[in-house]
Amino acid sequence: MSFSGHTQKAIKKTFPTEALLMPQVPRGNYLHLQEEKQRLQLKKFLLHRMFLVAKITANMEKKDIADYYEQVFQSILKHHIEEAVTGFLLIYPTSILHILESSSGTLYQILLDHLDQEKNGTEFFIQGMKIIAVSHNIPTRLFMQWHASVIKVPVMYLDDVTQTQSLGEVITEFLTQTHKLALHLLKTVKVGAKGPGDTLHQLAPELLIPEQIIKYLCKSEEFMNPEAFLNMYNRPIHITLDSEVIWPAPSRF
Repeated sequence: MSFSGHTQKAIKKTFPTEALLMPQVPRGNYLHLQEEKQRLQLKKFLLHRMFLVAKITANMEKKDIADYYEQVFQSILKHHIEEAVTGFLLIYPTSILHILESSSGTLYQILLDHLDQEKNGTEFFIQGMKIIAVSHNIPTRLFMQWHASVIKVPVMYLDDVTQTQSLGEVITEFLTQTHKLALHLLKTVKVGAKGPGDTLHQLAPELLIPEQIIKYLCKSEEFMNPEAFLNMYNRPIHITLDSEVIWPAPSRF
């Protein structure tokens, strides 16, 4: 009896009745719930991330560039329901850096619209676009929505790395800096916020990609333009199986 009573007391002390009856629900504020809801809504298709650079025409109204992309996104969203575009557009004095996250179909339509604009007979204000990298089937987004930021004040850099580094080293620095910038925005910009706007060069100047790197990448022939990329995308893949090959019969002589 004494052993049984001692055991019951030990069990009661280790596993209190309240802990057995009350469900353990993680606590979080309303903002956390909204962000989690947003993440779940953005996981309904295979996700891809595309890095673009391009030149812009002189004396171009920077707001018109952001408005153009917003109109393209809204038009595509009518046919690609719930395939939202997230990312960031940096508008420099003479060039742009654009990071896009969405489905393959949506990214395809964005490039196709750009190509249509180039071929419509009038001078398009976005020129010399190059696709630097595409990350396929990424597990999660770096951005919760799409933002555009105008770099109004020229940022001064001490040296031009494009003169001393190889193309591979320039690309590595480019991708490293863009990811650092994306992580900074992920931590500082909340869901539904307008983003840093046109003050990014003041808030995080050390994270901005030097414009000479963007110009260097635009001139490089190592990267595809939208037309070449879409041609490759539309090209059928022919795979010949071993069972389809008619091998010559071995000679008896």
